[in-house]
Amino acid sequence: MTIFATLADMRGLEAEAPWQDRDVAKTMYDYLSRAKAAHGARPAISYQLFSAPDAPKVTVSWAELHTRVTRAANLFRSLGVGPQDVVAYVLPNTMETAVTLLGGMVAGIANPINPLLEPEQISSILRETKAKVVVTLRAFPKTDIAQKVAEAVRHAPGVRHVLEVDLLTYLTGVKKFIVPLVRPKNPVQHTAVVRSFHAELARQPGDRLSFTDDPADRVAAYFHTGGTTGMPKVAQHKVSGMVYNGWIGGTLLFRETDVVMCPLPLFHVFAVYPILMSMIASGAHVVFPTPAGYRGEGVFDNLWKLIERYRCTYLITVPTALAALMQRKVDADISSLKNGFSGSAPLPVELYNRFKKETGVEIVEGYGLTECTCLVSVNPPEGEKKIGSVGLPFPYTHVKILNRNGNGGFTEAATDEVGEICVASPGVFEGSTYTEIDKNRDLFAEGRFLRTGDLGRIDPDGYLFITGRAKDLIIRGGHNIDPAVIEEALMGHPAVAMVGAIGQPDLHAGELPCAYVELVAGSTATPAELMDYAARHISERAAEPKFIGILPELPKTAVGKVFKPDLRRLAITRIYDEALRKAGLQLSVAEVIEDKKRGLVARIAKSGGTDRAAVDAVLGGFTRPWEWAE
Repeated sequence: MTIFATLADMRGLEAEAPWQDRDVAKTMYDYLSRAKAAHGARPAISYQLFSAPDAPKVTVSWAELHTRVTRAANLFRSLGVGPQDVVAYVLPNTMETAVTLLGGMVAGIANPINPLLEPEQISSILRETKAKVVVTLRAFPKTDIAQKVAEAVRHAPGVRHVLEVDLLTYLTGVKKFIVPLVRPKNPVQHTAVVRSFHAELARQPGDRLSFTDDPADRVAAYFHTGGTTGMPKVAQHKVSGMVYNGWIGGTLLFRETDVVMCPLPLFHVFAVYPILMSMIASGAHVVFPTPAGYRGEGVFDNLWKLIERYRCTYLITVPTALAALMQRKVDADISSLKNGFSGSAPLPVELYNRFKKETGVEIVEGYGLTECTCLVSVNPPEGEKKIGSVGLPFPYTHVKILNRNGNGGFTEAATDEVGEICVASPGVFEGSTYTEIDKNRDLFAEGRFLRTGDLGRIDPDGYLFITGRAKDLIIRGGHNIDPAVIEEALMGHPAVAMVGAIGQPDLHAGELPCAYVELVAGSTATPAELMDYAARHISERAAEPKFIGILPELPKTAVGKVFKPDLRRLAITRIYDEALRKAGLQLSVAEVIEDKKRGLVARIAKSGGTDRAAVDAVLGGFTRPWEWAE
């Protein structure tokens, strides 16, 4: 593993050889075959259905994983999947999920779909990606995934085959006999052929591919970035970008002796690329606890014990999970942990400090996007970690901070000047990030730099800071919510003239959706009525606003668009004032200012006798900073 502490280290790695000249795998099958050759008998993936530290577990070696993926790839090809055809999966985390993902990439194009989506969103994605095969759960107690997928496939006629994974294989003892008796019914109402994934897998050879593994670089995965409306955006990922993500992990972050606890879902790029691809490159061992990961029953209560069980060296996490963990006592030996890696949403400084104090473990924050095949930057594990920063760009990843120049082009920002974060890397599919051509228009600056929609700055040491989001996405615990979903729903109310949906600060989720509305002149409606209306008309529960405020007039730009920065100021003021009041502090927000380096900052009116520590204890957990008003 190469030491990575400074920007000079990054540039030194780049200077060794151009990326295209590095000896890296050209196909996903070659990538896995190299892992098998180097680490065959070593553990690759561990999985347990239940969260108890003594629950039955399943571990497969790199050689065993290679055999299973070979069988899966052969199975998919036998069902008519070619290099440009899609194998979708709607699965929680299981061993079969990883096998389907990798086998789908070897045979064609893998398309992970969030199993928490509703049937109409799932079918929309299946139609958009033209999926031929869907792998999902067989009907099982306490989950409705099988039923939702059956309904989704009914509206996606391009799906020819459904392969079912039966969780019964993970059960032992009396549970193994009870489940078949209480298994929910799932009558098939679509035309796809339904088969057992395990039975079909067993019919395929595991020692060789039944087809030629073409070395040409190609798209091997589709990841949806939406799914909350009928028009999800689908990002395309090439094999070269996947291998690049793994090369980063294997070169800079992990080694074969590492054990990585990853309670994140395998439909998300964080678990698939920075983690699973890095495991393949390094030969490290990854642990996926329970089908629902952090959402699984008992996972937070048992996580410290699970880390002790597997002697984990790294914890993969997100801020909402860290906040939940801090509500539990460290009740196990976690001395094996070297670091935690956090992503998907900004990490509050107070939460970082508290976690380090309670556990002695440093949390390393990074930055990635679905559109970049994930990885962009990270705070260097061996170097200075600037809290509030997302660190240094990885080797071969070039980040520019750009602003429109008024002539149709872009001007690069000065050091510490805020602009749009634009990225060029082997993970960026230049010109064709999305499957829909129209969605790629105006997406690239200077022909190759992906416009992320995030606002940020780069400091004199090369560290990247995110100061806002030009796209206005609401990020609830790492889950992206398009504000248009809320706005379109509320606009259907006859009394509503205009809506502005934003994220309001939240200690646990980072942000929660809220909305401000302007009523039609002469109409009346109460916030309670609008909340009830929103609940009935927004299909995704996570997008339902937690607060709806009625204003005489929404703030607007000169061209009549809702001016959302003013709405964010209102939300910050409301939430911070409420938090201060509940804590018994006679303080309030005097104003919310826009700082070029820090974004929106709450300024608190001073009151005699109140020190900074008391306010930090209340507001330090929010992602938006505060300062004393002068």
